Amino acid sequence: MPADTSLIRKPARTIVALLKAGEVTPLELLELLEARIVEVDGTVNALPTRCLERAREHARGLVKRPMQERGLLAGMPVAIKDLAPVEGVRSTWGSPIYAHFMPAASDCLVEILEGNGGVVYAKSNTPEFGAGANTFNEVFGRTLNPWDTSRSCAGSSGGSAVALATGMAWLASGSDLGGSLRNPASFCSVVGFRPSPGRVAHGPSRKGAFPATLHGLSNQPFSVDGPMARNVPDVALLLDAMTGAHPADPISLPREALSYVDAVAARRLPKRVAFSPDLGVTPVDPRVAGICAKAAATFEALGCVVEEAHPDFSGVQDIFQTNRAIGYYVGKKSLLDAHKDLLKPEVIWNIERARSITMDDIARVEKERAAYIERAREFFATYDLLVSPATIVPPYPIEQRFVESCNGHTFENYIEWCTIAYAITMTGFPAMSVPAGFTPGGLPVGLQLVGGPRGEADLLSAAALYEEAAGLADRVPIDPRQPVPAN
Repeated sequence: MPADTSLIRKPARTIVALLKAGEVTPLELLELLEARIVEVDGTVNALPTRCLERAREHARGLVKRPMQERGLLAGMPVAIKDLAPVEGVRSTWGSPIYAHFMPAASDCLVEILEGNGGVVYAKSNTPEFGAGANTFNEVFGRTLNPWDTSRSCAGSSGGSAVALATGMAWLASGSDLGGSLRNPASFCSVVGFRPSPGRVAHGPSRKGAFPATLHGLSNQPFSVDGPMARNVPDVALLLDAMTGAHPADPISLPREALSYVDAVAARRLPKRVAFSPDLGVTPVDPRVAGICAKAAATFEALGCVVEEAHPDFSGVQDIFQTNRAIGYYVGKKSLLDAHKDLLKPEVIWNIERARSITMDDIARVEKERAAYIERAREFFATYDLLVSPATIVPPYPIEQRFVESCNGHTFENYIEWCTIAYAITMTGFPAMSVPAGFTPGGLPVGLQLVGGPRGEADLLSAAALYEEAAGLADRVPIDPRQPVPAN
């Protein structure tokens, strides 16, 4: 008997509870998701690669086990971003170079998730190599924002965010270097969580997961994998299922003693909260700044002291852009040499930018970064939480490759408009985007919440209290909406 179609709107925690109670099976959920994908994905293009037969085989193996041996997720379907290879499933990185690559092994993240009872059923769309906060590529095309299908869903975890917002996923993975979890969460009114480096293992688990020409660990430790869901408690659930040390990732961390689900339930309220409309480093659309200022005041209503402040993020462009260029050069220089005609201009620019970087530049930036992190650490000795806009603009037209200007300022390159996100990336502190509200025209705006060093548990607890008070959890369109008038 097919599962109740109303389940697509339910929280992931409810679905897992039904699985553990034996009231629904993983196979029934896969049937439900397959029907939903057929119904919706032709409009938004979020899950271009499906592996439902592999998922059913995995699910059949799970249901043969006693319930206590089915793992934390107990057979819950999970969508995986197409930057993490899945054994035996077409994995493209959004690049025509790897349009037909079939990995012989999975990413560490996938191994851990499947070991915890997750069932991988689809790969979510991403820009080529995750470069650029707009989800389009030459393999699968554009992914559209379900709040307004003429708009970008941002990126690079855009496919995951859209799948969540349209009922094609309860849980999905994302990754984040320049804001790739936070930007699409903001544009789609879902939750995206960037954990501390090492909290979620990633990279090739075994030989054959990545092509020999693609360096799976470039941009370590700045690039991280993390969970996405429609609400904070569901993100905590998925993070619990993602964490744990893996021998193939040398910086991966063991699980914390307290689960993140329990951290959310502990309801720990931050005492002092800092709000900044721009982190002192970027222009911000006044509409976004206003919505986020109002959202930040929710913490004051909860009883927190809220003050306008932020760490000293000076040097962020030099630190981030230099490290990003080095990461691209290490990981993709061979692709530039062999396949330049197949790479998009932004990727070419990022690789070639490294040619002018000297050892003196690297030494300077490393010293700058040490001072940068120390300033941020000192800031969190005073404040428990930092709050800002997650993105600086509402969702923009899908035809734009990236945001070229904002509030009178013209950006120097395709990634600079994401400064408000990568200013946090370079601290190594955990951060997330939660819904803040909507523009008058109904487009979503996200609020960035940042915790202190290794502060995932307290950050999730504070975010859950905010979400409950703000009343914006699970506010997603489910059915994609046609264009609305510009505002």
